[in-house]
Amino acid sequence: MDKFSPLDEISGLGQNSFTLKKTRGHKCVCYHCAVISFLARIFQTHHLQRLGSQINSALARLFHTCSSRGDANPDAETTGGQETMGETALALRGQPGKGETSGSERVNEGDGLQRRLYVSYCPRSNSRLTQYPSVVRKLQQNQYEIFGLPHRFKMSLLFLIFFISSAIGAPVRETGSQPFSVEQRLSYLEAMLHNEDPSLTGMVSVAAPWHTAWMMVAALLVLFMVLPGLALFYGGLVRQKNVLSILATCLGIAGLVIILWWAFGYSLVFGHNFHSPFLGGSEYFFLQGVNSLPNTNYAYWIPQNIFCIYELAFAIITPALIFGASAERMKFSAVLFYSFLWMFCIYFPLAHMVWGSNGLLNGLLNPEAWIPALDFAGGTVVHMSSGWSALVLCIILGKRLGHGKEPMMPHSLVLTVVGTGILWIGWYGFNAGSALGVDSIAMNAFMTTTLAAGAGCLTWPTIEFLFRGKLSVLGFCSGAVAGLVAVTPACGFINSAGAIWSGFIAAIVTYFACTTFKKIFHYDDALDSFGIHGVGGTIGALLTGVFATSTVNAHLISPITINNGLEHALKNQTIWLIQAKALGMSLLYVVIVSLVIAAIVNGIIGLRASQEAEAQGLDISDHGEEGYTLNG
Repeated sequence: MDKFSPLDEISGLGQNSFTLKKTRGHKCVCYHCAVISFLARIFQTHHLQRLGSQINSALARLFHTCSSRGDANPDAETTGGQETMGETALALRGQPGKGETSGSERVNEGDGLQRRLYVSYCPRSNSRLTQYPSVVRKLQQNQYEIFGLPHRFKMSLLFLIFFISSAIGAPVRETGSQPFSVEQRLSYLEAMLHNEDPSLTGMVSVAAPWHTAWMMVAALLVLFMVLPGLALFYGGLVRQKNVLSILATCLGIAGLVIILWWAFGYSLVFGHNFHSPFLGGSEYFFLQGVNSLPNTNYAYWIPQNIFCIYELAFAIITPALIFGASAERMKFSAVLFYSFLWMFCIYFPLAHMVWGSNGLLNGLLNPEAWIPALDFAGGTVVHMSSGWSALVLCIILGKRLGHGKEPMMPHSLVLTVVGTGILWIGWYGFNAGSALGVDSIAMNAFMTTTLAAGAGCLTWPTIEFLFRGKLSVLGFCSGAVAGLVAVTPACGFINSAGAIWSGFIAAIVTYFACTTFKKIFHYDDALDSFGIHGVGGTIGALLTGVFATSTVNAHLISPITINNGLEHALKNQTIWLIQAKALGMSLLYVVIVSLVIAAIVNGIIGLRASQEAEAQGLDISDHGEEGYTLNG
């Protein structure tokens, strides 16, 4: 059988059959042929030779084309001495269509159903064309749901994606090697669509445009949470004379962490050559080797450089959360020095232990995890670690001047509300982006994030109303953030009911942590960093073990989880015990190391601003500027 040229059209015909025929000299104006012909001409113009035998023969044999209603006789011979190409028709339901042969065979689809496959033969070679009934059946039964488009557009989009990825995305074979089969290419495309491992196809994964685009947006959303989200949220809660110190803290930490991540951080978290469950490796120092190819230890379809920047955004926001507890009394130089040590001593090791593929606490990726815990988007790594460090720091610093004796009201709840909205929006990148692609887990995380935030947003002010008779705007903001914090470790593992309960429970517990607990233990957590992030992150991690289900995330049942015991705990509903062990170990580590870091910083440069500077305001004393000036 002749190989097809790049100008052979490929498209679907109707709901119940697909046909294949030679189209030399045929002028088709249907949507499918227009798309494929246009692409083929571009590819031929640019001499992309991989379209040759790999694409033309494979796709043309699988499906043909022309849905033009002007063809009265699909089997008509072409003119000008050109040879006739018979028609292949696949009819999985009903009787053979026009132009089909009477030959038939029984096809077992593996699901117990016998479906009739009508096959015709190439008149020239008298050899049966290769057919793939399972793929055709999926398309005919409308199983490829793509953005809710009509059937013909879904099929065209599927072919378009496959055509482009085959031409410019698939790995180049070595000269003389066996071409990839149609089954391999379709399996590869299906793995790409579902954000799954393509290794069984024998083809190397590459950056998929839609997964990459989403991860770039997600990275921007997480960074947007810090600048300006957290800056406005915290900035509105402090007094007017300290607003710039909060903004400077967020900006200063962003700059510092970016440099540390470039130099050492990414490698220490996601490297491997240390072969340690506590730290990664040195192979990515200064981002050497971090390019646009995927790091398949973590993500199959996004470039490693985009994965690196996405994780960098998490590294930026985490230390910034700490200094809400120490607001209005800690020197800016001490903030940067503390952050420098904290990243190396707490964040990098803990992030590797929880998220590294050979990490001590990584239940999903490490078959030899000592404690196979779950943390989808940072309940332990981000919120619990920063919140408990914040508690240690505010206790060591002591209370603000005049605390408990004079009012210390937020200077602008308007800024806080705006910051809350930005945090809420950015949290979708934080949680849904942690699926590292566009798939059902990301969609579930998007949904559960919304539900938990809504539950928390309503619950906190309701409690205020019950105890104080009023529903405060700050209560709405605090409750929403508490719900978001609690759902962070769980969002990719729980269903909608679990999300509602997580937001509801977290809002109740964090409300009392920010009110009753502070009064009992007499610590000055200025902006409730510990009350919301420390307590909320801890509660969320425990609830992850209560509500996690494999119906949401199938990765909970895999050879890895069977080996490390997570699958057994899931069946016995004891994941919460594993979560408690991981939290106990992490909490002990964070508290002890935070005490050591605070002692080092205090001994070298001092932690606290002078009483004069604190009374004047850190905006003037540290930065020589004021947040608000009234001119004439």
